[in-house]
Amino acid sequence: MTPDTTQPERMAEETEKLRELIERTRYVLFDFDGPICRLFAGHSAEWIAGDQVRWLEERGLRDLLSKEEREQPDPHAVLRAVHRREPGSALVSELEERLTQQELKAVASAWPTQYADPLIMTWHAMGARLAVTTNNSPLAVTGYLESRGLSNCFAPHVYGRTRDLHLLKPHPHCLDLALDEMGADRSTALMIGDAPTDLAAAEEAGVDFLGYARNERKAKLLKDAGATCVVDSLEPLLKVLRGQA
Repeated sequence: MTPDTTQPERMAEETEKLRELIERTRYVLFDFDGPICRLFAGHSAEWIAGDQVRWLEERGLRDLLSKEEREQPDPHAVLRAVHRREPGSALVSELEERLTQQELKAVASAWPTQYADPLIMTWHAMGARLAVTTNNSPLAVTGYLESRGLSNCFAPHVYGRTRDLHLLKPHPHCLDLALDEMGADRSTALMIGDAPTDLAAAEEAGVDFLGYARNERKAKLLKDAGATCVVDSLEPLLKVLRGQA
């Protein structure tokens, strides 16, 4: 029987996997809420989802959502549900605009993901081309990046939610747009995301994927979806980039 791999050996294997991934990467597509920051750290996503539901109920549209959808803690899930039933409607446009305003408000209390800022600046300084590909409003992304002094690392490559909600990830639209605008060779591109929808979009776009999971629940969701490389911290990536691992 083959003995179990020791912890140091597992860490060495994971580091080598990261090194191989990073060495072939020239274009990096970051999801926003998760890998770059916790957008709703001080402005609860659950509260925003509840506010969306209350707003619909005040208009006599409670039955537009199922019980499960009304209890969703994710405002994007509520928005998707309404879009499925009223695609292209003024109702969807107004709900999307309300979400955009809430995301803009959340920027002020967003928490930077640990090691994200130095990772972004280091990768940029080393010549990688960076983009943000997200289901959040590009206005919120731009506001956050400006507040952290990171705009020059990405500009003008921020690709977020539009009024065409059927193009939200897992649709690869924002990834395809970023790759095309940067003139990227997809064999040298990497998507960093924290949700199965990010993985699905990366697979459809034909680029490598690295999962970031800040807790075991998110890690399980990514691995169950088929992610083969998942980290719980961005520190190992930064160390590999800096030649410290």
